[in-house]
Amino acid sequence: MSAERVRWGILATGGIAAAMAADLVDLPDAELVAVASRSEDSAKAFAERFGIPRAYGDWASLAEDSDVDVVYVATPHSAHRAAAGLCLEAGRNVLCEKAFTLNVREAEELVALAKERGAFLMEGMWTYCNPVVRKLKALVDDGAIGEVRTVQADFGLEGPFPPSHRLRDPAQGGGALLDLGVYPVSFAQLLLGEPDGISARAVLSDENVDLQTGALLSWESGALAAVHCSIVGGTSISASVTGSKGRIDVPDGFFFADRFVLHRDGRDPEEFTAAPDHGARNSFRHEAIEVTRALRAGETESPLVPLDGTLAVMRTMDTIREQIGVRYPGEAH
Repeated sequence: MSAERVRWGILATGGIAAAMAADLVDLPDAELVAVASRSEDSAKAFAERFGIPRAYGDWASLAEDSDVDVVYVATPHSAHRAAAGLCLEAGRNVLCEKAFTLNVREAEELVALAKERGAFLMEGMWTYCNPVVRKLKALVDDGAIGEVRTVQADFGLEGPFPPSHRLRDPAQGGGALLDLGVYPVSFAQLLLGEPDGISARAVLSDENVDLQTGALLSWESGALAAVHCSIVGGTSISASVTGSKGRIDVPDGFFFADRFVLHRDGRDPEEFTAAPDHGARNSFRHEAIEVTRALRAGETESPLVPLDGTLAVMRTMDTIREQIGVRYPGEAH
């Protein structure tokens, strides 16, 4: 790794990859050095757009590029196991978009491979790196609202999406849960850990992916979480955490919050907002900053996005999918 900058490679050239590239270009500690796609033309166009010196028309060439410190995997999640695994096998450090994989078996394979190679691996759960969400968690952990009783979180898009769209395509891990539901589930588990009980219901499409899913998560402490996701109805994308002594509301965009309101018994509401250097609302910068910090510290995982937490979320989503009857091509029945 360069003493001054972390050298990044990007695997895939879609919208998420472009959003990350735009943020990396603006970070003084980051240098974009390579991009890969299954299409050489796509890789070259992406490289020209962001001033990236090397463009590869295959994934393996990027994985084998020893001048790359870390690869950001931005493919659809159905390809995360293959793409991240290829990079880890070659000894590259990896930041892999969420949902981390299709299922917990694939996630466990990546974690085991990273440990075997001594490589850094992190799920791209930007919510966990968001300073406002980190402040919210710190308040909850410090007992600001007492013992957590309930968490509510939703993420729904209006749609409609045609059957040909990736969100409806089983081969690409389509459906609301893995693409959107990962956020409410991750938010609840950030605050309460892995649930002890799960009860889920869903409405499925003709392609047998979930159009909308609701789940009730429960803990032995008595805490409950109601999580919902949808690709057939736009929701407020809000969250609320209720405790024995107060409540925290994230009124909109909880997955990358820029404000929340703390309500405590006997006190006026307090609003917490993002600092001026927080960055654009949908910025990947805090995620990239955390990867940079961890790599410079010689860490193989991030304490903000620990691999055990990623595996726990995947276990929850596996259970939800089992209950609602969604399986993807190649998965065991």
